[in-house]
Amino acid sequence: MFENQERTNIESLGEFGLIDHLTKKIDLKNKSSQKGVGDDAAVIDFNGKRALVSTDMLLEGIHFDLAYTPLKHLGYKAIQVNLSDIYAMNGIASQVLVSLGISSRFPLEAIEELYEGIYLACEKYNVDLVGGDTTSSRQGLVISVTVLGYADEKDIVYRNGAEAGDLVCVSGDLGGAYVGLQLLEREKMVYLENPNIQPDLEGKDYIVERQLKPEARKDIVELLKELGVKPTSMIDISDGLASEILHICTQSDKGCNLYEEKIPIDPMTYSTAREFNLDPTICALSGGEDYELLFTIKQADYEKMKNLADISFIGYITESSAGRNLIAKSGAVHELKAQGWNAFNKKH
Repeated sequence: MFENQERTNIESLGEFGLIDHLTKKIDLKNKSSQKGVGDDAAVIDFNGKRALVSTDMLLEGIHFDLAYTPLKHLGYKAIQVNLSDIYAMNGIASQVLVSLGISSRFPLEAIEELYEGIYLACEKYNVDLVGGDTTSSRQGLVISVTVLGYADEKDIVYRNGAEAGDLVCVSGDLGGAYVGLQLLEREKMVYLENPNIQPDLEGKDYIVERQLKPEARKDIVELLKELGVKPTSMIDISDGLASEILHICTQSDKGCNLYEEKIPIDPMTYSTAREFNLDPTICALSGGEDYELLFTIKQADYEKMKNLADISFIGYITESSAGRNLIAKSGAVHELKAQGWNAFNKKH
């Protein structure tokens, strides 16, 4: 399970020794980080800007499977899924706190691998690790990350600002993370039946990475700012396109028309979904974990964005009475329903 087979028992360090060991390389990069690890609380100064705070918890056996998830990737992903929430508010992420519940089967070297991924994500996205907590766990590995960010009040985008006539946009492509998960689950089952068979992931790097190493879309927030476009509503796609557009519609009290043919699906996602006898569109609508940004813009901003390769226009917002619809490639109209992943009744 661990690349590094040397084994140091965490109990030999103790809680404070472990904290010192994992945090001794921290170098604060943001001026707003006045005090990080080492006191009773971190001290953050946002100079009059609005603070943004979000948190997510990842549980072994529910949100991740260590049979095919490298710990370094898991650490990286744990940070990314939290940063994505701040970018979905049109804000800048600046600090994170990481708390771990660790079972006795994990040696120090395993936690070091996890932190390698955490630090890599923090470095790439210019985010400071300023605190957290560690405790023992009887239920496997537990990772809880809280992210802090900021924005000027005038720049913050909520879910409830969509208006009839607004265009619905999405970054990147969808469904890849879900199809990548199906591939990893299949190879796990093959391995359990015959440990001598090597995983067959050749040529599938893109969708495997979409599942194991997602990238929060800070670049889209920066691009919109450069273009002078402020979305009217925005959300990140963690539970599937259908679930997220319904959140926007519900909180904005609006309807929508989405067009199946406009939903961006990578060719590898499409072909691999077909291999699993899955409908690629359903994977995009209900799969989740893509961490792309779904947002609405005023029609007047279309000219500024129409030639962007990484943004797709997939529909428009309507009055609530028109319903929330998916227009199929055939022209048939279907009611949009949220059938995404539910943490309380499905095992990931």
